[in-house]
Amino acid sequence: MARERARDKSGEAAKPARRASDRGHYGRLSRQLVLAAALDLVDEEGLSALSMRRLGARLGVEAMALYRYAEGKDALLDGLVEALHVELDERLSAGSPEGSAAPDPAAWRDELHRIARAMYEVCLSHPRAVPLLATRMLAVPLARRPLAVLKEHERVLALLHDAGLGDARSAAVFRAFTGWVLGYVSVELRAMVDNPDEEDPAFRLGLHRMPPQELPRLRAITATLAERGGPDGLDAGLDALLDRFAQD
Repeated sequence: MARERARDKSGEAAKPARRASDRGHYGRLSRQLVLAAALDLVDEEGLSALSMRRLGARLGVEAMALYRYAEGKDALLDGLVEALHVELDERLSAGSPEGSAAPDPAAWRDELHRIARAMYEVCLSHPRAVPLLATRMLAVPLARRPLAVLKEHERVLALLHDAGLGDARSAAVFRAFTGWVLGYVSVELRAMVDNPDEEDPAFRLGLHRMPPQELPRLRAITATLAERGGPDGLDAGLDALLDRFAQD
């Protein structure tokens, strides 16, 4: 026998649960709008502040309305990685004249430098979201990554293929390129300042917390390490890597 419909205390049939509205402060939601708001929240307050409830409040909707655009917290984090790669693609597209031909296969190194610099700029624009570029790649299988991420992989691999590199060398260069860019950015953004209110550089960096007998070289070079290498350092390291593969 079919189950009876649920009834409220008055004996009337209960009405279906109301669907959460997805019209908020900025009009009707879209995935792009949700991810943009999530990225803004992380930029301002860090990854620990991101939740469906906080994001819903920011957009002016119930948290349940967001599940149409991200199935949960993990999906939202993957969406942030997607948003970073969409911004990367926009920067690269903006740097290419409209209707321009594909990059010259002989200039594949120059194009890798252009991609690396664009990624560097994206990461420095959203430093609090950068850890996701590593942690989500450790958690999400290749085929399940956002399309924007896969397209960026494809961009680099197609560039190497068109330059005449075989599959084995393309894979090696792809790994080295990806590892260098993400590693360099991670070093650029590492926490160094111990007390931002201190004017004295030594106390600002917390050198007094490092035992001089055990860490003499680290204490001596910390002030230099605290300075960013900038895009020139990114280029120099990438050239050194690519020179290694050019010798094979």
